[in-house]
Amino acid sequence: MEKALAYAKENQSAYLEELKDYLRIPSISASEEHKDKMIECANFVAGKLKTAGLKKVKLIKTKGNPLVYGEWMGAKGKPTILIYGHYDVQPPDPYELWDNDPFDPVIKDGNIYARGSDDNKGQNLVHIKGVEAYLKNEGKLPVNVKFLIEGEEEVGSESITTYLKTNKKLLACDAVLISDTSMYAPGVPTINYGLRGLAYLEVTLTGPNRDLHSGSFGGALANPINELAKIIAKLHDKNNKITIPNFYKDVKKLTKKEKENIASLKFSDRKFAKEYGVREVQGEKGYSTLERLWARPTLDCNGIYGGYTGEGAKTVLPSKATAKISMRLVPNQDPDKVAKEFTKYVKSLTPKSCKVEVVDMHGGRPAVIPLDDPYLQAAARATSKAFGKKTVYTREGGSIPIVIDFMENLKAPVILMGFGLDTDDIHSPNEHYPLENFEKGIYSSIYFFDEIKELKK
Repeated sequence: MEKALAYAKENQSAYLEELKDYLRIPSISASEEHKDKMIECANFVAGKLKTAGLKKVKLIKTKGNPLVYGEWMGAKGKPTILIYGHYDVQPPDPYELWDNDPFDPVIKDGNIYARGSDDNKGQNLVHIKGVEAYLKNEGKLPVNVKFLIEGEEEVGSESITTYLKTNKKLLACDAVLISDTSMYAPGVPTINYGLRGLAYLEVTLTGPNRDLHSGSFGGALANPINELAKIIAKLHDKNNKITIPNFYKDVKKLTKKEKENIASLKFSDRKFAKEYGVREVQGEKGYSTLERLWARPTLDCNGIYGGYTGEGAKTVLPSKATAKISMRLVPNQDPDKVAKEFTKYVKSLTPKSCKVEVVDMHGGRPAVIPLDDPYLQAAARATSKAFGKKTVYTREGGSIPIVIDFMENLKAPVILMGFGLDTDDIHSPNEHYPLENFEKGIYSSIYFFDEIKELKK
């Protein structure tokens, strides 16, 4: 291991140049125009796996973008780790808000700026380089490793989800390692042990059969925007508790150990509010901010539109109004069950003067890994050694739907060893990734392989 660590330290400049090449490929999965670039990027990843010393490297054809697979299985009797990541990125729009070309990486103030630098190219490359450092200097790994890198994470992961169900033997492992989450704070090594799930629905109210003059018809016919606003307002009570019947029925409460862990993080509501330009935090009464973010379900209107929204005035009584609504879910909530209860409730709130249509767009189940899981604890020791600080444990307010798919299909824990920061502007203009995290992420990967070599299969 020491040779691998020394090699990784000596080659940081070369690794950084490789990351730049990776980031220059505009692998935008949401755009059909970039289909060729998706293939180019998949081949780039496959090339890096081969250079690292992995075997059986291949591109796996799917109905969408190819999966990239590679393995090294020379550690007989030792644990097997499946490392997941994604090579696709979000669209960079709006371009005018970037300080540099999003696909021409720039290093500034200790960060590398480019689309995909954090999410997820910079984070998945650390493990490829960790493996490479071992194989080029030790000639072998202390454990067995498989890589599965996809190109559709930003558009729903449909291909990998299908592939996972029918290729369990190929992907069999003792644990899955993912680096696609954030650290609690700069320089603080972090293991994420839980993700919220998601139920995402679209509600459309229709009143009159066409747009009408608000002077001639206002007050006589229902305004769908007004009625939709009333419905949304009724989805929370005065304590910010969600009013959908049975919504909290299956919610799993935090354990005493989890509450103690949250208290130990000494989160500041004041600093949090200041960071986002508001005077105070807000949320469900009776819970701390971190409890609300990590372990309590939420409901938010993500967008609402209807009628005239152009420049100037137009006195119109609109025919339709639509809202997009997301609910973040916690263990043991089921997105399908929640969607049905939501639909039933919204229909009950809709006046007879309007018709309502509720579309269940997509969802994902929440996931939690026990804090005492041996692979999770090994990851905590590894990141602590790499960063020289005690590792902390967090849960994530967002969702990574593939996590629960891995857990259920492979019957293995998923270890979320993230090296990003909440301030890295992923999905936004000027996305960036700290160079320190890129470097220490590679060390963490090397330490992790060493930490798990004696764990029982």
